[in-house]
Amino acid sequence: ELSQAVVDAGAIPLLVLCIQEPEIALKRIAAATLSDISKHSPELAQTVVDAGAIAHLAQLILNPDAKLKRQVLSALCQIGKHSVDLAVLVVEAEIFPVVLTCLKDSDEYVKKNGATLIREIAKHSPELSALIVNAGGVAAMIDCIGSCRGSVRLPGIMMLGYVAAHSENLAMAVIVSKGIPLLCACLLEEHEDHMKAAAAWALEQVGKHTAEHARAVALANVLPMLLAMYMDTSSSADLQLKASIAKKALKGILQKCTHLPALEPLLHDAPPNIMKYVIQQFSKVLPHDSKARRLFVTSGGLKKVQEIKAEPGSLLQEYINAINNCFPEEIVR
Repeated sequence: ELSQAVVDAGAIPLLVLCIQEPEIALKRIAAATLSDISKHSPELAQTVVDAGAIAHLAQLILNPDAKLKRQVLSALCQIGKHSVDLAVLVVEAEIFPVVLTCLKDSDEYVKKNGATLIREIAKHSPELSALIVNAGGVAAMIDCIGSCRGSVRLPGIMMLGYVAAHSENLAMAVIVSKGIPLLCACLLEEHEDHMKAAAAWALEQVGKHTAEHARAVALANVLPMLLAMYMDTSSSADLQLKASIAKKALKGILQKCTHLPALEPLLHDAPPNIMKYVIQQFSKVLPHDSKARRLFVTSGGLKKVQEIKAEPGSLLQEYINAINNCFPEEIVR
């Protein structure tokens, strides 16, 4: 309501004039004000757009003043976050590839706000994500995440997740740009639960599409990391959320993963509610792969399966039966 009162008083065209004034301090505060008005609703953001603000803001992305860049990126982000249409208007101001330079900026907040702007555009649609990928946005974001630590990484991690979530091809773009090792590094290096949870969620978005995607994630040794995260009982109030995201990520990747060597360690460590997904994958692959069957016996996998206590008639028991049926009875005994 307060922002609407500012709009109704006719302030927006004047604020757009203020962005064009030569004085840097005035540009900064005008951009910040437009950001604060735009953030509340699509309607308020639209009034800022209708006053022609986007073009003037977009021109300031390359301004050398870091504090001004922070505010400009924030304003464009607050406009673009509401809807596909508003995001498209921001993109049409030709902010790509210019905005990618902000991801290399020496100012942490310029980096963070630049990454947040790109994340908010990527989340809306596969088309907008594809545009970002084609502009080199995924590779630039991966470099950015690699160059910093802590919460500055968060919008970049989320952006990779949103891009990967849209389609198989976009997820493959994240894999090809070497996004998986970096997301793994975030799982290992970051100590805050919400950061670990974001990395786990992003890895799930990359790995959930096909067996090929899941294999790429599994080969990076992600599954044991997610399992450890799910089993971790030592963390803070975010624990429930982190554990549930880790579980969902494990489940999403496991259900597509047919690369058995990566699943093998989980046979020994997974609790029953995760075990059923692991056993399910073995029961899908083993009947059709004689080499995998031999390995399964020699590695102790088959022995491990015999030790699992499953409820009679449960899905887990069905999967175990399917695995046992692949082998001669004397081997199973």
